[in-house]
Amino acid sequence: METDFKNRALSLGGLGVFMIKQVIVVLFTAALGLLLFIFWLGFLSSRPPLTIDPATLAGDGSVLNYCELPELDGSGLLAADIAKGNTPNCGYTHFPLPILAQCTEPLPEGADDIRGLWIGVRGGHVGHVERVEQCGSRVVVTTSGVIHDYGPNSTAGLNTNDTEGSVLFSLGDKDYCMRSSASMIWNDGILDFHAFGWGPVVVKRYLHQGPTGEQLVWEYADGSTTHMDRLCTLPEEHKVPSPRGKRMAFFSSEK
Repeated sequence: METDFKNRALSLGGLGVFMIKQVIVVLFTAALGLLLFIFWLGFLSSRPPLTIDPATLAGDGSVLNYCELPELDGSGLLAADIAKGNTPNCGYTHFPLPILAQCTEPLPEGADDIRGLWIGVRGGHVGHVERVEQCGSRVVVTTSGVIHDYGPNSTAGLNTNDTEGSVLFSLGDKDYCMRSSASMIWNDGILDFHAFGWGPVVVKRYLHQGPTGEQLVWEYADGSTTHMDRLCTLPEEHKVPSPRGKRMAFFSSEK
């Protein structure tokens, strides 16, 4: 009897160990599958079509005076009349023309006017330069090789749907960078960027009275806060964006 009891206990113990191992294998496989799916979605899934006006992308946005902003008096195009801007490949090769140059739709109630060219002067990203366009409920941020365009347009959905811009790796002559998608929603004078359009707020922009005048404050996903002053013209060193990311090269044709 005692021997049978011990044998049964050992058998049950072995079964328990086997089940624990099985659960670990299932959890590990599921976690690995999820990571591979996220990697595929972020880096390998097909990019949305490039719908930005080719003339806008080819034009030189560095020659404009960004202290002379168009009047939003409703005399021209609406935001929904203009094609959506998005980032070509992993970044533009030179600073493009404004996307909403012909748009004069007034801003909606609750939206501050943060249009213009801005440069970081204090905080986490000193020297960062970005252009902000607004027309109606549409907002376009152009900076560091990328174009993030949110709002009604004539060619695509509301959310931004392009790339973060940092190249992780290259296969041959093709660069691979993380896809990104967000909405830009005004909330009590703060422009909130919601990841995927419905997710948490990852970026904020809002006006603030600085020591020498009005500033645009940029709270980024890395935890930094940058205070930016207005610029009238684009600095020479920002006409061509600096390469970003690890840029690991595989099967490169370069020798």
